[in-house]
This record gives sequence, C-alpha cells and structure tokens, in this order.
Amino acid sequence: MPPRLYHVSEESDIAVFCPRKPERGDLRDSPPLVWAIEEDCLPNYLLPRECPRVCYHATETTTGQDRAAHLSSAANHVVAIEHRWFARLRAATLYLYEFAPADFVPQDETAGYYVSETAQKPMANREIKDIPAELFRRGVELRVLPELFTLRRKIIGSSFAWSMIRMRNAAAES
Repeated sequence: MPPRLYHVSEESDIAVFCPRKPERGDLRDSPPLVWAIEEDCLPNYLLPRECPRVCYHATETTTGQDRAAHLSSAANHVVAIEHRWFARLRAATLYLYEFAPADFVPQDETAGYYVSETAQKPMANREIKDIPAELFRRGVELRVLPELFTLRRKIIGSSFAWSMIRMRNAAAES
C-alpha cells in the first residue's frame, strides 16, 4: 500500500503545486519537482518553515543505550527546537496538504521524501492551529532547548534515524 503523502505550508490557499527546481546543491541536476513527505516523517515538518530543528526517532536498529540516553518519555520520536522559536511556533498556523501518491516516487526513503515531476492538486487540506497539540497527538515529544548544537552532536553519532532541518537559522554555537 502506498504511503500517505503530505506537504506542510504556512500558506492556506495553494490550489496547485507546480514543480520547482530544487535549491539543494546535491540536486542541482534534478528536474523541477513537487516534494511530499510520508506520514512517519511528517512530524519533522510540523513547524514554521524556517524554524531550526533536530528531529530523531527510534527504529528497529536503535540501541537500548541510545534509547535510555535520548528518549525521556514514552515517545519514540523527538522534535527539538530553540527557546527563541517557541513563541513563533505557538502563534503559527500550518496547512497540511495531502496528495494522492500515484504520481510520486521515493527520493529519500530514510528521510521520507517523495517527489513528482508533474503539477499536483492536493486532495485535502487541513488547518493546524495548535502545533504542540498536533505533535503530541502523533506521539511526538517536543523539546524546547536553549540551543540545538549540543543535541545535534549527540544525535549524529547515535543509532537513531535523524534529520537536522534549517540549522543555518539556529543560534550560533557557543
């Protein structure tokens, strides 16, 4: 069964997602694409777009030692942000667009990325006004930290599946 695919935006009225040239340097030779995220990795994107974050979740290969050191609750998925972004997170409204998966192919299965080279009309759009509540509903622990680089260093060397997003916007490492 194909995964459920989503796009998260702060824009409420996107009728058609048109393919765009990827901004990432490693994809400069790629054709224009429409990007989607599968549901398991969706919590990593349930934040304001420019918010820096360290995200990680346990998999079947995550060690007991890593679980004990980095999971402080029953949650197997953590999204960590900086204190200075929390007010923006609380004030933000997100829109969760869902796509039919037929025209999408996996781009990076570990990260949950799927792409399509054709324009896509969303089949649904749901407003999210309370981001922390949405994360909690999905069983995700939200951590609000003074800075992210200490956690980033620990998680990169761990056995978790992880994603570090918009770290260029993080407060300078001390």
